[in-house]
Amino acid sequence: MCGIVGYIGTKDASGVLLDGLKRLEYRGYDSAGIAIIGASKNIEVRRSVGKLFNLEKKVHSEPVNGNIGIGHTRWATHGRPSEENAHPHIEAGVAVVHNGIIENYLPLKEALKKQGAVFKSETDTEILAHLISRRMKTGKTFEDSVRETLKEVKGSFAIAVMSKEDPDKIIGARMECPLVVGIGDGEGFIASDIPAILNRTKRVIFLEDGEIVTLTKDNVQVKTVNGKEVKKTPREIDWSPVMAEKGGYRHFMLKEIFEQSRAVTDTFRGRISEETGNVILDDFKISDKDLKAVERIYLIACGTSWHAGLVGKFLIEEFCRIPSEVDLGSEFRYRNPLADKNTLVIAISQSGETADTIAAVKEAKRKGAKVISICNVVESSIARESHSVIYTHAGPEIGVASTKAFTTQLTALYLLALSLGIKLSKIKGAMTKEYIQELVRLPKKIETILSHEPKIEAIAKRYFHFRDFLYLARGINYPVALEGALKLKEISYIHAEGYTAGEMKHGPIALIDENMPVVVLAPKDATYPKILGNIEEVKARGGRVIVLVNEGDNEASQKADEIITIPSASHHLTPILLTIPLQLLAYHIAVLKGTDVDQPRNLAKSVTVE
Repeated sequence: MCGIVGYIGTKDASGVLLDGLKRLEYRGYDSAGIAIIGASKNIEVRRSVGKLFNLEKKVHSEPVNGNIGIGHTRWATHGRPSEENAHPHIEAGVAVVHNGIIENYLPLKEALKKQGAVFKSETDTEILAHLISRRMKTGKTFEDSVRETLKEVKGSFAIAVMSKEDPDKIIGARMECPLVVGIGDGEGFIASDIPAILNRTKRVIFLEDGEIVTLTKDNVQVKTVNGKEVKKTPREIDWSPVMAEKGGYRHFMLKEIFEQSRAVTDTFRGRISEETGNVILDDFKISDKDLKAVERIYLIACGTSWHAGLVGKFLIEEFCRIPSEVDLGSEFRYRNPLADKNTLVIAISQSGETADTIAAVKEAKRKGAKVISICNVVESSIARESHSVIYTHAGPEIGVASTKAFTTQLTALYLLALSLGIKLSKIKGAMTKEYIQELVRLPKKIETILSHEPKIEAIAKRYFHFRDFLYLARGINYPVALEGALKLKEISYIHAEGYTAGEMKHGPIALIDENMPVVVLAPKDATYPKILGNIEEVKARGGRVIVLVNEGDNEASQKADEIITIPSASHHLTPILLTIPLQLLAYHIAVLKGTDVDQPRNLAKSVTVE
C-alpha cells in the first residue's frame, strides 16, 4: 500500500506534493519521491530512501520548481527499499507513480528487454513508463498511450502519469486501488486518499475501477479504459483532517479491519494460477532437493504471529505430511532445539524486527536449518536473515493490535503450505485447482462478514460490562479462539482466555456461570458434533453463549444467546473468516469501555528488545 499525490495549478508544486505526501505517510514509509515539470519542460526527479523527512531535506538542498508534479511514498512490494526503486519512475520523458501490483510484469519486462529496453529498478512499476513512452514514440497521443498500456497490464493499480511531450496535464487511472481527484479554483489534485488534499479542496471525484482521468488546471475529464466518456458529479467532503487520515473511520484499527478483503487479495494476487492450479512464490529460493530432505518443520513467532503459526501447523501437516511444531521465539533459542540441515524453520513476524524471533532464526541457521520468513516489511531484519521470504501485502498497520497483518499471514501460510504440498507431490491434479479457487472466493466472503458489523456492535453493547470472557474452539480454529481472546485483552483490558473446547472439562468449566460469557466458534466441520456438546455443557451451568456459525445453521443457533454468522468455506480458510467477527467484537467492546483502541496501554507495535 503506497501513497500517490499529484498537483497541477499555479502554486509551487514541490510544496504541495511534500505536504500531501506527509499526510499519506501512514500508507508507506520506506522511500519517497517527487517529479516536477519545470520551466524548461523537462521532468526533474528527487527521490530518497526512508521516511519523508529525508526527501524534504533533499528537495531543500536541491530545489525543483514548477507548477505540475506527481509524488509517491512507498511501501515496497517488488524490489527492496532503495533510491533506484523509489517512485517516480521515468523513461523517455514519461514519469509514473503507482500503487498496487502488476501481476504480469515479468513477461512484459522480458519482452521489453528483447526490444532493447534497459531497466533501472527492480520494481513492477517501471514497465508502465516504458510501455507508455514506446507508444508515444509511434505517434500516439499521451491519453491513448496510457489507455492502451492499461489494457495490456493485469493486476491492481492506481497510477498518476506525466509526459514532457504533453506537459500541461496529469493522467490518473484506477483498478482495484483507490484514487480520488480534487477540484480547486484553477488547480487540480489527484491522490490515493482524501487526507492528501483535504486542506486544499473539499470538492472531490472518486474514480471507479477501469476509469481514467485527464486533469488540467481548469478541467477534469473522466473516461473508461475503452475511451467512453463518464459524467462524474463532484462531492463535498465534510471530514476533519483527522477523520480523513483514518478514511472516515473512528480508529485506525477499524479502518484496518475493513481493509482485510483488499489485503488478503493483494497477498495472493499474482501468486496463483487458477488455470494450472499452481502457486508461484517468486522469492522462494530453497531448492526442491533441499525441500525433499526436510524431516521436521518449526514455525517460530511471537504474539499474534504465533497464533498464525498454530494455524499454519494444521495446514502444513495436512498438505505436506511433515511433522511440524510451533514455538515461541522467546523460548526456541533457550531449549537447545533439535534442528539440523534437514529442518525447515518458518519465521513469522509483521515487522520483521521482533527481537526474540530474530534470535531464534539465527539459532536455527547456526544449527544448519533452512529458514523461510513471512513478513510484512520488505528488507526487514528477519527477511534479510532468511533463505527465502514471503511478503504479506497488508500495507502499513498503524493500530497496535494486529488485524490485517494476522489474516494476511494466514493467507501467506496457506500459499506456502499449498506450494510445499505441490513441490513434494502430496497434492495433485484437480485438488490444487479447488484449493486455489477457494482462496479466490475468500475476499467476497470477508466483505459479507464486514457487512454484519452493526449486529456485532449491538452484541458488544450487551456484553461490554462483563469482566471475564472465555473463547472455545476445536482443531484448526482453536488458534483463532486464542487470537480473539488476545484482541479483547489488548484493547479493552477485559480478562479473556482462549481454550481448545476439548480441554474445557480440565479446569475452565469451573469458571462458568451467568457472569462468564463464552464465545464459541462452531463452523460445520468434523468437530461440529463435539462443539455442540460443549455448548450444552456451558448452558447447563448458566453460561451465556455467543456462537459463530455458518449461514443457515439452525442447530447450534438454537442453543446460543447470541448468533454471528459467517459464509461457508473450506475448513482450511475458515480461520480467516472466524477472525474478523472477533476483531469487530473486541473493537466495539473497547470503544464502549472508552479505552485507547489504537494505542492500548503498555503495548508497542513491534517488540524489538528481549
